[in-house]
Amino acid sequence: MFDRLNALPADPLLGLITMFRDDPNPSKVDLGVGVYRDETGHTPIMTAVQKAAKHHMETEDSKTYIGPGGVVGFVEGIKSLVLGSESSVLKDNRIAGLQCPGGCGSLRVAAELLVRLKDELTVWVSDPTWANHIPLISSAGLPIKTYPYFDAETGGVNFEAMESQLAKLGPKDIVLLHGCCHNPTGADLSFENWKRVAELAVEKGFIPFVDIAYQGLGDGLVEDVEGVRYLSERVEEMIIATSCSKNFGLYRERAGTLLVQTKDSENARAIQTQIQDIARAIYSMSPAYGGFLVDIILSDNALRTEWENELNAMAARVKSLRSGLLEKIQARGIDKDFSFITTQKGMFSYLGINKEQVARMRNEFSIYMADSSRINVAGLNTHCLDYVADALKKVCE
Repeated sequence: MFDRLNALPADPLLGLITMFRDDPNPSKVDLGVGVYRDETGHTPIMTAVQKAAKHHMETEDSKTYIGPGGVVGFVEGIKSLVLGSESSVLKDNRIAGLQCPGGCGSLRVAAELLVRLKDELTVWVSDPTWANHIPLISSAGLPIKTYPYFDAETGGVNFEAMESQLAKLGPKDIVLLHGCCHNPTGADLSFENWKRVAELAVEKGFIPFVDIAYQGLGDGLVEDVEGVRYLSERVEEMIIATSCSKNFGLYRERAGTLLVQTKDSENARAIQTQIQDIARAIYSMSPAYGGFLVDIILSDNALRTEWENELNAMAARVKSLRSGLLEKIQARGIDKDFSFITTQKGMFSYLGINKEQVARMRNEFSIYMADSSRINVAGLNTHCLDYVADALKKVCE
């Protein structure tokens, strides 16, 4: 029976891992897979996470199930981290929350919840969006369309085109928005853009679906969710999927949350039963370890301060690499404006070079990036900036 199925091609981005690993060039640079790396190319465990892990190991006295909703303190902590302790939505108990296996698990449970509405819904995603958004959501049976987003000429957001499309939507439309540090482009909505999106959501009745996986890696923990908080205070219903992979460095622990904002507390209680039932049917219960670590950090003032300082240092390093790369590029007089590199936010940037140039970067210089020219800025270091800039000059000539 199984011989009816053929092998599938490797995931293009994950395939870069193997290519990079097997490349003997000592000058090779990995700008592909989106994980934070330090100056040595290592993805370290944050000190606050190490201390939380030690505390957890010393105090945990059971491995029994934690319940269908996950680690309660973790979910409550993330609610406050994203929406703020003064959120009227939180005070009115209008949020259903669930711990999920990473941001991917959160997105999939949300998609399954939308399917249960038994309506002809359409999910709209930005063009471009994170590649895994489409299979995660469409495999639940939801149709996906795209709205204009990225302006290749400026390296920023084409909000006029985006606004024009959103103005045509209605109550049967779900709009997926990146909370901050847009993946793959690094081009973020301004606060004024968020305000207009909120106005359109109220006016047209579409449901915002916010994916926030990089809080704290852009302009700051509060600044990065300013637009999300504004939106939450003005719409009745919305969905938020979060991930702790990047800002807590818990990639392999798969710690995420799904937050569903409802019209009132009674509806929130009903939705809580629905999302728990969905999780039960897919994976039963989420792995608890990462949730415990985040709960420990967020509930301990000293650990939280240490974590925030580490996160701020990571974000500052990425900004420094952006500035450093742009400086090296401009020093070489490349006939292309790369100034957008320093206006984009977070770990990712679209270099705006074509597939042939990307292939040359890989084949001639062992510099690995997605075919779209998306680079993981955190994959750079101060020692390779000249090398990368030299390669860009060659392929852009």
